[in-house]
Amino acid sequence: MVEVLLNVKILVCLPARYESQRFPGKVLADQTGKPLIQHTYERACQAQLPQEVLIATDHAKVQAAVEAFGGPCVMTQPEHPSGTDRIAEAVADKDADIVVNLQGDEPEIDPAHIDLVAQLLLDHPEIPMATLCAPLTSTEQIANPNIVKVVTTLCGRALMFSRSVLPYDRNAGGIGQTTPYYRHIGIYAYRKDFLSTLTKLPPSPLELTEKLEQLRVLENGHTIQVGRVDHVCDGIDTPEQYAAFVERMKQS
Repeated sequence: MVEVLLNVKILVCLPARYESQRFPGKVLADQTGKPLIQHTYERACQAQLPQEVLIATDHAKVQAAVEAFGGPCVMTQPEHPSGTDRIAEAVADKDADIVVNLQGDEPEIDPAHIDLVAQLLLDHPEIPMATLCAPLTSTEQIANPNIVKVVTTLCGRALMFSRSVLPYDRNAGGIGQTTPYYRHIGIYAYRKDFLSTLTKLPPSPLELTEKLEQLRVLENGHTIQVGRVDHVCDGIDTPEQYAAFVERMKQS
C-alpha cells in the first residue's frame, strides 16, 4: 500500500459557493470565531491520505476569508450548476490522480471518512468513482425524501440512489426491518480523468427526476463503489442547523 500511495496524488477539493437558497453566505458564518469554511478545511486537513486540500469558490468574499486564515483558494466561474462542475474547473491543471469532493458546509466531517472514500479507489483500480453510506435507524428516516437512500450489489457497487423508500419491502407493505436500509453520504472520490468525463455528460432522465447528480453516472453505465460507515456527520443547510453547530462548539 505504501508503494501505491507514493505514486498516487490525492487532492480534496471543497466547493464553497457564496449564495445559498436556504442560508445565504453560510460558508462565511463565523459565530464560532471562525468562518464555517475554515472548520471544514481544518477537518479535511486531518485526513491522512490526501496530500493537498483546496477550496474552490465563486465569490471574492469567500476567497478573501480563506486567504485570511491561510488556506488555498481558487476562483471559479459563478455559473456552475453544481459543486462537481466547480471542482472540475478548480483541479483542471492540478497534479492529482484522485479528487475527493467534500462540501464546504461539512464542519464536523470525520477525517476517517475522507480517507475511506479515497481508499476505495486505491483498492478498486477499475472503479472510476466512490462514495459512502451509513445505516438508517428509524422508519421516519427511511420515509423522509430529504434523506437519500442507496442500494448496492453484494460487493458494494451502487445499484440505485433514490429519495423514495429503497428497497421497498413488499411483505411489510413498504418499510421492513431497518437493517437493510442505508442513507447516502454526499462525499465523493473521482479519478481525475473521470471527473472531466462526468462534467461533459448531459443531465440524465433519472437525475432530473430525483434531482440526484450521482444517477447520471449510473445511467451512463459507469460504476460507483460504496463504502459503509457507522455514523453520519450532517452538513449545515439552514440557519437553525448552524445555530445548533455553534452550541456544540461552545460545549466542546
